[in-house]
Order: sequence, then C-alpha cells, then structure tokens
Amino acid sequence: MNKSFSQAARHTLDGAIWVTLCEALALPTGFLIVVFLTRKLGPTGYGLYTLAAVSVMWIESGIGSLFSPTTIKLVSEAEHWKPIAASLTQAYFVTGCAVTCLFWLLATPIASLIGEPLMADYLRLFAIDIPLVTLVLAHKSILVGIGGFRQRALTSAGRITARLMLIVLLVELGLSVTGAILGNIGASLVELAICRYYIRPALFSSSRFPVRRFTEYAVPLFLFSMSIHISDKLDLFALMAMGSTAAVAGIYGAAQNLSTVPPGILAMSFSPLLLSTLNRLVSAREERSAKDMGCQSMRAIIALLPFGAMVAGAASEITDLIFGPAYSPAAPLLATLIFGALALVFISISAAILTAGGKPGWAFALAGPLIPLALLGYLAVIPRFGAIGASLVTTLCAVMGALASVFAVHRMWRILPPAKTLLRSLLVSGVVYAMAAFWPASGIFLPLKLSAIVLTVLLSYVLLGELSAREMELIRALVLPKAKPGQEREKVERSRE
Repeated sequence: MNKSFSQAARHTLDGAIWVTLCEALALPTGFLIVVFLTRKLGPTGYGLYTLAAVSVMWIESGIGSLFSPTTIKLVSEAEHWKPIAASLTQAYFVTGCAVTCLFWLLATPIASLIGEPLMADYLRLFAIDIPLVTLVLAHKSILVGIGGFRQRALTSAGRITARLMLIVLLVELGLSVTGAILGNIGASLVELAICRYYIRPALFSSSRFPVRRFTEYAVPLFLFSMSIHISDKLDLFALMAMGSTAAVAGIYGAAQNLSTVPPGILAMSFSPLLLSTLNRLVSAREERSAKDMGCQSMRAIIALLPFGAMVAGAASEITDLIFGPAYSPAAPLLATLIFGALALVFISISAAILTAGGKPGWAFALAGPLIPLALLGYLAVIPRFGAIGASLVTTLCAVMGALASVFAVHRMWRILPPAKTLLRSLLVSGVVYAMAAFWPASGIFLPLKLSAIVLTVLLSYVLLGELSAREMELIRALVLPKAKPGQEREKVERSRE
C-alpha cells in the first residue's frame, strides 16, 4: 500500500468519522425537532418556519461558500496561520453584518412575493443569526485548516444539542414560530462560545488580508456553492411562486428535510476534510496518492445508492412514523428527492477534487447550468404535476450534474469511479428496494426493519467482494491505531503555532 495514501487516508477517515458522528446528532435531534414542530405548528406554521429557515440558510451558506474552502486552503498552507486566520475571520464578520442589513431591507418584498405578510417579521428576526453563524463558520474552517478535526466536530455537537433543547423550550412557552427561530439563534451563540474556547483569532486587530490569493479560489467556489444551494432549494420557492399554498410548502419542506439531512451531513463532514487532505498531497507532489484518494471518494458515494433505495422503498412508512397521517403526500416526494440529494453529495466531492487539482472554475461550470435547467423544468412541470413534478425536476438536474462531474474529474486526472462498484450498488439497490417496499412494518418495528436492511447492504458488499485488502488494512489501522488518539492532530497544531 502507498505509504502517503495510507497516512492521508487514515488521518482523513479519523477526522471524517469524528465529524460525521457529531454531525449525525442532527439526525435524531433533527427528526425530533421536525416531529415536534410539525405537530405544534401545523402545516401552515411549519411551512412559514421552513421558508424563513431556508431563506436565512441560503445567506449563511453563501457566506460560508465564499470563504470556507479558501480559508481551509490558505490556513493549511501557511507557516504561521494566526495572522491569516484573523484577517479572514474579520472578513467573515463584516460580510455577515452587511448582509444582515440588506436582508432586513428585503424582508418585506420577499414576504410579498410569496404572499405571506407574516414572513417579513420572521425573516427580520432570523437575520440576527447571520453574523453569528458567519463567525462560527470562520472558526470551524480554521480548525479544519490546522488539523483540528475533532475540535471542529465537538463544536457541531454543542450546537445540535442546544438547538433541540432551546426550540422545544421556547415553543412550549407559547412563542410558536418565533420561539423556533430564537432557538436557532441561541444554538449559534452556544456554538460560537465553544469555538472561541479552542481558538481565538483576533476580531478587531489590524492584519494584512491576502486579497489576490483569496479571490483566485473564493470567487469560482462561491459561485459553485451558491449554484448548488440554490438548485437544492429552488423547487420549494418555485412551488410557492407558482401558486401553491403554505400547507403544500410544509409537506414538501418536510420531505425535503428528510431527504437532505443524511446526505448533507456526509457532504459537510467529508468534503472539507477531503479538500484539505488532497491539497496537502498535491502540495507535497504526491499526485498518485491524491488521484487514488479522489477515485475512492467517488466510489464511496456510489456505494451509498442502496441506502437511498431503502429510503425510497419505505418512504410511506417513514413519513407516517415521523410526521403522522397528515403528511402522507410527502412519501412519493421523499422517494424521489433522496436520489437527488445523493447526486448533490457526489457533485460536492467532485468539486473538492477539482479544486485540489487547481480547477475551481470547472466546479462552477458544472453546477451553474443546473439553475436555468431547473427553472425551465419547473415552469413546464409544476403547473401540471405540482409537487411531485418539482421533485422529479430537482432530482434529474442533480443526476445530470453528477454525470457531468464524472467527466470533468476524468478529464483533469484521468480517473473514474470503478464500474464494478456501480454494478454492485445497482444490484444491491434492487434487492434493498424490494425488501423495503414489500416488507410491511410500522411503529417501533420500522427501525428494526431498517436496521436489518442496513446489515443486508453491508453483508452484500462483503460477499460481493467490494471491500479490498487495502481497505481492510486501512480499517484495521483506524480501529487499532498505533498512536494515541489525537496525537497526530496535536503535532499538527503545535507545528502551526
């Protein structure tokens, strides 16, 4: 096994596992929040909350997209990271404050556009979260850049836990949608406090900002990320703009949340760490190891197809258990959107590979056309087929982007995800879908059914020979490390100081 690849893969997997485990807390807590809010607020109230949350999330994601990948790159390459970290943190915060002021001014026009006057007040309140989250994103990106993967993971754990407790408390006090929004703001404050415990980049001292190096990567990556985020949520706003009610938006938003949370956690956990690792390998002229890791990363996403098939087959049972009978129309939407969400994860991983290879502009060239294509599809399909038509357009556009990203990565590094993995994934997906669709289960028996299907997927991959000897060796090295946990990361941090 290539030593550089083995070390890089082990370090990345260790960090990804920690980040994934902490971010995975969003699954049980997120489901609890969704169940709680859908029942407490009803379809209309939950629809308004979802629209407000999506609007602010677009802004926060956009600022993170502008800064985060480039922050990781610049900090990881710097001999002395603190001056650069201070400059970038200040840029994050100033941008967040400026966008918050603009968002306040646009709140009323946005509410008028979707025909819900109450949205203006909700949007203005939620805007307070924007500068807080931008500061959090700055600290988390710096932690990834200096190799503090585990600390970055723990900040997310604090936020996720605080969000659940605060939302439940404030809504139960009778604050309704306002309480849910305040719970999100409070969770951001908790996460910022944890971040400042680990690192304290200067917030007000003057420092030199590397503008030229920043713009080389920040602009194309920002355009790419915004294209992905807009494509991911454009269907919900298209439904509202084309005459759907807040209740329909609530049902669609519920299905969308279920479909995007697990893949979103995976993309959030793995893509930044992959970018950091590939960038280090390329800088060290270990191009062979970088290509190997890029290929295996794409392969890993393809191997997730059976889990999408499991969700699609059991969609009606999942929505009934989590949301209740009132949200039964969300089942076919979930069955479709889950594959679009997986395709977006594949695009995200491909973008990290392209960026490490010095082609950040290619990532935007892949994602940018998805928006006009989706808009044309929504205009043609929503008037006739409604919400299910919107979900089909969203998924098809995402799959087209994923296929295009395969071509782009192959053109840059001459690598392709293994065809055998694709065939095995499709075969296992067919079996899994049949099990999920034709094996009836409800209530407490549904988690048992899904657990059995997950074990079936894992056993099938082992029997079909999907795991190679190299991968088994990596797993053994990760489970039985020679060094003490955190020792490698501490060495990285000491070297940066």
